[in-house]
Amino acid sequence: MPDLLLELRSEEIPARMQRRAAEDLRKLVTDALVERGFLYEGAKAFATPRRLALHVAGLPPRGEAVREERRGPRVGAPEAAVQGFLKSAGLASLDEATTVTDPKKGEFYLAVIERPGRETLDVLAEILPQIIRGFPWPKSMRWGAASAQAGSLRWVRPLQSIVATFGPETETPEVVPFSADGIAAGTTSYGHRFLAPEAFEVRRFDDYAPSLERAKVVLDADRRKDIILHDARDLAFARGLDLVEDEGLLEEVAGLVEWPVVLMGSFDASFLDIPAEAIRATIRANQKCFVLRQGGSEALAPAFILVSNLVASDGGAAITAGNERVVRARLSDAKFFWETDKAVRLEDRLPKLDTIVFHEKLGTQGERVARIAALAREIAPLVGADPDLAERAARLAKADLVTEMVGEFPELQGLMGRTYAKLQGEPDSVCAAIEEHYKPLGPTDRVPTDPVSVAVALADKLDTLVGFWAIDEKPTGSKDPYALRRAALGIIRLVVSGSCRLRLSEIFRRAGALHAKAGGLGEGAGADLLAFFADRLKVYLRDQGARHDLIDAVFALPGQDDLLMIVRRVEALGAFLDSDDGRNLLAGAKRAANILRIEEKKDGRAYDSEPDAALIAMGEPEEKALAEALAKARAEASAAVAAEDFEGAMRALSTLRAAVDAFFDKVTVNAEDPALRANRLALLNALRAATREVADFSKIEG
Repeated sequence: MPDLLLELRSEEIPARMQRRAAEDLRKLVTDALVERGFLYEGAKAFATPRRLALHVAGLPPRGEAVREERRGPRVGAPEAAVQGFLKSAGLASLDEATTVTDPKKGEFYLAVIERPGRETLDVLAEILPQIIRGFPWPKSMRWGAASAQAGSLRWVRPLQSIVATFGPETETPEVVPFSADGIAAGTTSYGHRFLAPEAFEVRRFDDYAPSLERAKVVLDADRRKDIILHDARDLAFARGLDLVEDEGLLEEVAGLVEWPVVLMGSFDASFLDIPAEAIRATIRANQKCFVLRQGGSEALAPAFILVSNLVASDGGAAITAGNERVVRARLSDAKFFWETDKAVRLEDRLPKLDTIVFHEKLGTQGERVARIAALAREIAPLVGADPDLAERAARLAKADLVTEMVGEFPELQGLMGRTYAKLQGEPDSVCAAIEEHYKPLGPTDRVPTDPVSVAVALADKLDTLVGFWAIDEKPTGSKDPYALRRAALGIIRLVVSGSCRLRLSEIFRRAGALHAKAGGLGEGAGADLLAFFADRLKVYLRDQGARHDLIDAVFALPGQDDLLMIVRRVEALGAFLDSDDGRNLLAGAKRAANILRIEEKKDGRAYDSEPDAALIAMGEPEEKALAEALAKARAEASAAVAAEDFEGAMRALSTLRAAVDAFFDKVTVNAEDPALRANRLALLNALRAATREVADFSKIEG
């Protein structure tokens, strides 16, 4: 089967865009082929700092003929509908359509569209220039004389050449005949910009990748990462050191080089007086280099790993010396910042926060700190924290934002605050909370366990959420500029991991009272924020394997705002519904709810009164058995729920299964006697009420 090879070589592709661009190229090309009826065996895309490449294997030489039936409007439909149908089906008039009769909907038009199979090469020549012209770069540019013309090609950086070949392994492939802004597709590619810039000819992917390797280009980004990581480990080991691995930096550096060469530089050991994370941030941010540890120790070594894109004639000595000069200068700055910051206590920095606007409607950072401190003090007893320590930690938590070190390296906020707090003798819990109050930052980030850290982290996130809800600045669609979804998920993880008992409605009320400048949190906004937490809880529990409909079923009950209890109730409900008793009771409860809905709508009344015991005694034995089982199960389930024993509540409900099955098997609900019918409907309502002790079963799917 023929293969497609496509290479788009440009002046540069920024490292942060490469992975996404490669995936976009693969998806755009394969989707366009599949849409036209061309299936394939496999596809893989690649990216380097100067090229995107795509290999699509197992394409047919020619597409299959396609026959499609497209249903149109009814006969006699408005002219606009008819014309829209003709245009979409590619018909000149209704004479080219047929008329079909539907027994229920009458006559309607039908278009039979037949498309003959096309040569794959022709289809590729059609779709590839369209994809190149419409490629979804986050940022792109025009260049050269053509840039003055409307509609000229936009690319991330100037596009320099295109390779596009198609054909079977056993034959010389053909060039896909197309061009983009005057750049014609061909078979000529180029190697490394400095090490092997000469042109070479390409036929198919099997010789393309090895030819690039000979021309000092490693095509696969994952292989470049592997080379860098293993060479760095080996070089460090040879010097008795350990590499401080950094996946994010490794990904970035692999996107900066086509031919990775790992080297080691050093710096003066006196710089090791600077906190380790500050050294790492300095070297990482400015030089994209990895730091090293003393072998078998957590202490940093006065050395670093750099990755060059050149095989230098001097073995990399000049490149290493250049990096060492820059690192020395940056570490000198960091040391100055460190010494300057140490001279000022954190609380003495707090007035500066009053000059920094957090949000125009929510006040300054200083006002925000006051709110967080007050809220942390209130939350502290609920999570087992000392209120004084929680308030102290919250007061100091943002002070490092106005330090020199954090001003230069924002990613060190929290960490530097902890370091400075420790230097000035703050309690260990306060120091930990200053760093940890930002956590968890994402679904895999560590969750704090120290109660003071938990109290401040909850207060920080709750203040953010309540504040933005108070001013009606909520996430919309994919836009969440203030990371409010992340804040809500962080609260959920803090509560569940720490088994914290928080009534969200009460906490919202307390936090809202602190937002006087924003007008507080209205009742409607509070309800909306609670619904937002329900949505976030669905995401969290779904990732844990739970069903979203069970969360809906629990949240549908009144007063459900204790996240920990909701999670435990959902877990117990899920386990119950996985059992035969649970599945059968769900079916019976849904059947009862459906009958009630239909009959209540028809009668215009609710059957929510207690069943008449005298009428039940006169009825069928199964009717009496169900009433007795309901009274016992509901009382036991209610008591279990009150004791927060949700498994016990489920066990109580499970005893209803046999009685419910027998009732529906033997008893006619819609009896001819109106009083008997009404009483049996009331009995079904009692069943519904019993199950609502644990959840609203009508919200459960299945």
